[in-house]
Amino acid sequence: MSAAAIAETAAATTTADDTLKQKNRAAGVISGGHLVARALKNEGVDTIFTLCGGHIIDIYDGCIDEGIRIIDVRHEQVAAHAADGYARQTGKLGCVVTTAGPGCTNAVTGVATAFRSESPILHIGGQGALSQHKMGSLQDLPHVDMMSPITKFAASVPSTERVADMISMAVRECFNGATGPSYLEIPRDVLDREIDVTRAIIPRPGHYRASTKSIGDPRDIEKLADILVHAERPAILYGQQVWTARGHQEAVALLRGLDIPGYFNGASRGLLPPGDPHHFDRTRSQAFANADVIVIVGTPFDFRMGYGKRISKELTLVQIDMDYRTVGKNRDIDLGLVGDPGAILGAVLQAASGRIKNDKRQARRQWMQQLSEAEDVATQKLMPLFKSENTPIHPYRVAYELNEFLTDDTIYIGDGGDVVTISAQAVRPRRPGHWMDPGALGSLGVGTGFAIAAGLANPGKEVLCYYGDGSFGMTAFDMETANRFGVPYLAVIGNNSAMNQIRYGQLAKYGEARGNVGNLLGDIPFGKFAEMLGGYGEEVRDPGQIAAALRRARESIHRTGRSAVVNIWVDPREYAPGTKNQTMYK
Repeated sequence: MSAAAIAETAAATTTADDTLKQKNRAAGVISGGHLVARALKNEGVDTIFTLCGGHIIDIYDGCIDEGIRIIDVRHEQVAAHAADGYARQTGKLGCVVTTAGPGCTNAVTGVATAFRSESPILHIGGQGALSQHKMGSLQDLPHVDMMSPITKFAASVPSTERVADMISMAVRECFNGATGPSYLEIPRDVLDREIDVTRAIIPRPGHYRASTKSIGDPRDIEKLADILVHAERPAILYGQQVWTARGHQEAVALLRGLDIPGYFNGASRGLLPPGDPHHFDRTRSQAFANADVIVIVGTPFDFRMGYGKRISKELTLVQIDMDYRTVGKNRDIDLGLVGDPGAILGAVLQAASGRIKNDKRQARRQWMQQLSEAEDVATQKLMPLFKSENTPIHPYRVAYELNEFLTDDTIYIGDGGDVVTISAQAVRPRRPGHWMDPGALGSLGVGTGFAIAAGLANPGKEVLCYYGDGSFGMTAFDMETANRFGVPYLAVIGNNSAMNQIRYGQLAKYGEARGNVGNLLGDIPFGKFAEMLGGYGEEVRDPGQIAAALRRARESIHRTGRSAVVNIWVDPREYAPGTKNQTMYK
């Protein structure tokens, strides 16, 4: 059959299908897939990330009717990371839709990353028909059993009538306490079946939610206000939840209103611009050792915090978190508050304003001056590494050049091991939401999905992802997806031809003869990858050429609308301090 005949047949089929749909809608009939789309629309979802599969096609058809954008990728891991990234960037629910079996298993890493990062995403997965239950249907797996440990809610939809109802139930769990992912399995016949719309249970928008902006116990607000009013050397660390809950304005107002030095972790990087007098980052250990009050907001005492052991036991320690289970876990505290970070911080500022006596305010200004001077000393200590002319290129030089390259409208993504930890010492995001990293799970390969999501959520901003060469190889082919949907980005690769963070531990433990096992990669000129996709690629081996290469890549993206790759060859003998100390395992 000729192409013209195929097109004519397809057009006739489409017309017939559209006519049938119109008749069904006029008769008040709706399918399970269309109920999914309607329920997602009610939850504020405007975009789904997916890879097609026969079990879920009716959802796509419903999304077309509801005006929901469908972003189809090349691997479900990328779809899940993109849904996570979209939630982080928009503050709304992210949604990933996968087919059954391998569609679900491929998304597990992305969903688990969202789970450890407390990111609200809904994973909708297909399943074989109920009529084929336990018969060995195509791609049948116990999805709910598999997803339960890495989600806040996991269930299967038993009937078409319950589709929208159970989506609202799953999403409610996403925003219950600390946010996180939910999973909902929907069998093929439940999705395809058509019912009278009056039989469908569809919660009415605006009538089944309550505010999550809780301040907890008001008496604890007063206690914390009193603690901060009488403190001479206070410090506050803001973590992921502050940005997730969009409490950044209240967080900044508290620092400025009470003259308290602020430190920033994860997505809270960028809440204050570099150079702000209340922005600190190189003196956290000093603050933790010498402060008289420390307030930890929205981050757990996990391995990144040394399980709380790095904080002096001689100070007053306060923890604020959205999850009751996190407060006081791994480390005793003096006061715990559970609720919305922004609401709590706003209430504390109101309770403390105007109460700080001059002697206390003068003491804390001296404290901030002391920390500020220590910050300058720490920065100067790093400058030889930041300005290193060594070849192969020192990874600290790359991180420094990236920070110099960033604009006020650049969203920075770190995807790798030492790539993230080293760049965290140099890169200073200019605005809230401009820093993205894998989070506590330490997943490699998040960058491509995050970049796609960041571009879709912020069409006027530049997106730069700094990969290790190992992480780039995991998900790079979805750079084509970014190009296809008009969200090209700049990929920078710190290429040492190794999984170098792990390699260090092996070399330290087993020596040169036995340490280079399972961690060395090939020398790949990744710049050619961008060229294959119609974009700009460049190899950089001279530190003096980094800045110019980045500028050429930026110009190419503006000119061609295609992603660019700058492949920077870095020294495999250089490591982050945490890698040398193996602090992630202590």
